[in-house]
Amino acid sequence: MNASSLPDIERARFNMVEQQIRPWDVNDENVLRAISEVRRELFVPEQYRSLAFSDLEVPLVVHGEDTHQVMLTPKLEARLAQALALKTDDCVLEIGTGSGHQAALLAAISRQVTSVEIDSRLFTFAKNNLKATGISNVTVETGDGSEGWGNTEYDAVLVSGSLPCVPDGLKYQLRVGGRLVAVIGQAPVMTAIRITRMTAASFEVESLFETVIKPLVGPRVSRFKF
Repeated sequence: MNASSLPDIERARFNMVEQQIRPWDVNDENVLRAISEVRRELFVPEQYRSLAFSDLEVPLVVHGEDTHQVMLTPKLEARLAQALALKTDDCVLEIGTGSGHQAALLAAISRQVTSVEIDSRLFTFAKNNLKATGISNVTVETGDGSEGWGNTEYDAVLVSGSLPCVPDGLKYQLRVGGRLVAVIGQAPVMTAIRITRMTAASFEVESLFETVIKPLVGPRVSRFKF
């Protein structure tokens, strides 16, 4: 494909994939397809649309109110999605919906996504974004999911904000063979990890890469020990 022959917005999307995402060790073709097909610019607050394809965190300002949350950089969203090793029939739990863009990416490569957002403004923003882009296999729910959500077991769990540690409540929401991806630690040292549930009572933990992201928002998070 020749990027110079594409319309401006598609050229920017193409360059995002080729210059930011692929070089950051994202090579899962399903993830790359999702990144190319999901219209990231429609999940970005209108005043920041010009930053939609930049290698930057985008502030999530809703109706002029700063939620103090951000969209993760495109390459990090892609890398986290890849780390989940999703299959097309997987059911996914996401904690921290934000704009809904990460949920949309996960939905493009899985069967169903349940995404939980504690901020009512972002809950509404994400629902509207997903509806406007025609994504129907994401259910957005509102509440504090920092220690788990409901009693359902999932094939994959993604935590979209950092945690000092992963609570047992989230780990035990994995089916056997399921994968949980989260960023743990305290700035300036954080690590993306993958936890795989090996048996009913045992888990395997892998360190994936170093990064720094904003903490997950939730009253229960402040009770975790660093």
